[in-house]
Amino acid sequence: MRIVKVVESPIKLQSNISNALVNFSSHTVSALAIVTDEVRNGKPVIGLSFNSIGRFDQSGIIRTRMIPRLLEASPETLVDHVSGLFSPEKVLTCILKNEKPGGHGDRAQAASAIELAIWEINARLNDEPVSVTIARHYCRAERDQYVQVYAAGGYYYGGASEEALQQEIASYQDLGFTKFKMKIGGIKLAEDVKRIEAAIVQAGSAQNLAVDANGRFDLKQAVEYGKAIEAYKLWWYEEAGDPLDFELNALLSKEYRGALATGENLFSHQDVKNLVLFGGIRSNLDIFQMDPGLSYGLTEYVKMLDVLESRGYSRKFAFPHGGQLMGLHIVSGLGLGGCETYPNIFKPMGGFADDMKCENGQILMPDTPGFGFERKSNLINEFVKLVS
Repeated sequence: MRIVKVVESPIKLQSNISNALVNFSSHTVSALAIVTDEVRNGKPVIGLSFNSIGRFDQSGIIRTRMIPRLLEASPETLVDHVSGLFSPEKVLTCILKNEKPGGHGDRAQAASAIELAIWEINARLNDEPVSVTIARHYCRAERDQYVQVYAAGGYYYGGASEEALQQEIASYQDLGFTKFKMKIGGIKLAEDVKRIEAAIVQAGSAQNLAVDANGRFDLKQAVEYGKAIEAYKLWWYEEAGDPLDFELNALLSKEYRGALATGENLFSHQDVKNLVLFGGIRSNLDIFQMDPGLSYGLTEYVKMLDVLESRGYSRKFAFPHGGQLMGLHIVSGLGLGGCETYPNIFKPMGGFADDMKCENGQILMPDTPGFGFERKSNLINEFVKLVS
């Protein structure tokens, strides 16, 4: 069994929207396909993936460093000789050859695209969903059949209309979602508070609403916002300050009694260790949002979970950033707290399969082999162009 070809191509996200810091109109994603010499139903087994959402493509790193290493490796060095499948751990070691420790950034996202495609290959070789493959690999009795999901949105769509925000949440409610996330920090505090209040009315409860500042605030601003919103008792207050400013998060956790969420921009288990040691994270309250699609893939993500659980934190408080099919399978396979999704934005990557319906805030996991990209019409068309 061997890898015969790896193809990568950037895809432009179809989203001209903004949070407190970033406009996504120019953002791209690396779509990737790994072709093997294994054949099923008369076709080669291919693993598809991409490097999550909300960053840029990693074409240079993938094409000039990681693909050559993978193709030059002896096939037997990439295989788990017990299962007979490809070893994600060995593949990750291979594509990181001659890379120095630390410096986690775009390299982590590039590696994720390749490592996650290996998981899909293994699932397709077993004719099963990736979530089942993950659960078995990590010695879980079975995957979670139902996954709690929430609809992320509430961006600044060229303004700060409370009515438009309510209409957006209502559209998600029509799709079966019961919990939601909106952006803050892009306008004056008083105006954001009006948006939050309008969103709570539509959501039915403040516990159905999370807010995300995308790292916009310094400590003074983070505390000021916290004092303004604490009484609402929101689901969580996300990434108030720079993701690596653990002192800010620790000080904010002493001022803000509600749940804080962070971790989306941490790309290694060492970073997560520092977060729990120095970030003031409160057990059974605060939320972890590390994203396997940004952090070397599932292999590194499981090390992050090990760091958390070895220090008394629960994986049920892990809600990975991402909002796409790969994240859904990872949450199900590892038994995490829940999954983000973007129902109507960040196309073609955002959201789940066309025929997957949310009911009362939950998704029933599909039985389609692999990640199930073929059930997401706008995305599978991009992958078909990639490998044709």
